[in-house]
Amino acid sequence: MARTRATDYDDKRRAILDRSAELFAAHGYDRASMSRIAEACGVSKANLYHYYRDKDEILFDVIRLHLEELLEAVEAADRPGLPPEARLRGLAEALLEAYRDADAQHKVQINHLGLLAPERQAELKASERELVRLFSEAIAGVAPHLAGTPLLKPVTMSFFGMVNWHYLWFRPGAGLTRADYADLVTRLIAEGARGIAAAPAPERRAAGG
Repeated sequence: MARTRATDYDDKRRAILDRSAELFAAHGYDRASMSRIAEACGVSKANLYHYYRDKDEILFDVIRLHLEELLEAVEAADRPGLPPEARLRGLAEALLEAYRDADAQHKVQINHLGLLAPERQAELKASERELVRLFSEAIAGVAPHLAGTPLLKPVTMSFFGMVNWHYLWFRPGAGLTRADYADLVTRLIAEGARGIAAAPAPERRAAGG
């Protein structure tokens, strides 16, 4: 007869993922054996294997769940009918709120996704691309002159550069809220994009000149 799952199976699995994310972020994935993960989670190694057969599965689920939660938060906050700048600000604030208490998971995503097998990387990168697509669409709304141009992608990735690394310096209660920072990033993107439109194309020197 098949073994039934405990009613708290999902809660325990989530606790394993959260603690593993902290371990990977603090000490590196390569240094985290299943024995060390079990110890950090306060379970036996045999019990850990009841939930995960190896640490690659744990790493994959840490990143997969993190990306799912980011996408869910951003999609729920998206209001295409709003004025473009308000829409982008709402998306930026939702993303920053989703990052709250997820510094370890975010660090693991950035630093360790490339350690997974190619097919697992492909699945996770598809989620990353969907997140980028949503923000690219919103940024094209505040800067319609960039839509369909080679500049839209670098402007979009500049947005992510500002929000993805905020965990290195952002401290709650230190004078700037997440909503404040979402507004700042939105204004930098919107006003900066207008500056790109106003800037003349650089002159090219003639060959041999």
